[in-house]
Amino acid sequence: MKLTGKQKRFLRASANEMSPLFQIGKNGLTVEMVKEFEESLENKELMKVQLLQNTEWTTAEAKEFIEEHSDITVVQTIGKVLVLFMPADEEKYQYYSSKLPKSN
Repeated sequence: MKLTGKQKRFLRASANEMSPLFQIGKNGLTVEMVKEFEESLENKELMKVQLLQNTEWTTAEAKEFIEEHSDITVVQTIGKVLVLFMPADEEKYQYYSSKLPKSN
């Protein structure tokens, strides 16, 4: 999903108070882990993932890997934290996607 700057700002602001739900450690990032992110986002839409100090992955590499292997959009990277967004398929879980500012 291609997001506008305004939509990304809204999602970043919404994620501001969140704590990371997943951590990427020394075992790195795998396709299976990205699938877990997708499953979690099915009913959350927005979450944070933290890269631990013992990982060899950079935030840029993690962002590229996640976006390459899924429909997840990385909305923001702050230090070692990534903010992930994926609109939910079921209407009852579409909390953030229903409030996104409309794109022109």
